[in-house]
Amino acid sequence: MRRFAGVVASSLALIGTGFGLMAASPAAAAATHSSAKGSPITGKPPLQVVATAPKGSLHNPYNGNAAMAKAGHKLFFQYGCNGCHGGNGGGGMCPPLTNGVWIYGGSDDTLFRLVSLGSTKLVAAGYERQALEDVVGPMPSMGPLIKSDGDLWKIITWVRSVYNGPPAHKYK
Repeated sequence: MRRFAGVVASSLALIGTGFGLMAASPAAAAATHSSAKGSPITGKPPLQVVATAPKGSLHNPYNGNAAMAKAGHKLFFQYGCNGCHGGNGGGGMCPPLTNGVWIYGGSDDTLFRLVSLGSTKLVAAGYERQALEDVVGPMPSMGPLIKSDGDLWKIITWVRSVYNGPPAHKYK
């Protein structure tokens, strides 16, 4: 009888563990997975992430992930980035995203903040121009439009995937 009770208790413990794993949200699973490679995906709007993250602390958890880059290209169109930067990121009325010129620098942290805040607020936050490029107007703040940090990281992943500037600058 004692043996039977032990088997039942063990089985219930295993079942409970399984249900605990199934109950974990996809966002929590993504955050756990992504934190090993870069910043955790929080699901929060980019402006909230920028407001709480120390300067230099944001790192793309999707760098080099082809599936995320493909999803990022769709989001690039969905959020209207193509209207200024062209459908393939080669430029339009705003700078190309594919060449070796990163106006404010090419780190993940800088790119995330630039898209979130826009160029005017980025400069106000202490970032400086590091390169010159023909620019018709300032980068608008896309942070209020982009739904989550995961969406923005996917867009940045796609931008990095089409980048054809100096290889040493592709991932920073």
